[in-house]
Amino acid sequence: MNANDTTTRPSLLRLEAVKARTCLSRSTIYAYMREGRFPQPVALTERCVAWIEAEIDGWIADRIATGRRG
Repeated sequence: MNANDTTTRPSLLRLEAVKARTCLSRSTIYAYMREGRFPQPVALTERCVAWIEAEIDGWIADRIATGRRG
């Protein structure tokens, strides 16, 4: 693949990056996941997960839209 390729490639975010982007704590992220209110991570290894960046961006956009309606 060319270094100048402008096609969008999926990116993964680890927990610390997700926490920083969403301003949520680890416990809140996992509680929201259990409730179906937050994107599920993908398993990278047996003990390592990451979230798809586009899904986190979509979740943030939904929160912004919901917060501005009321």
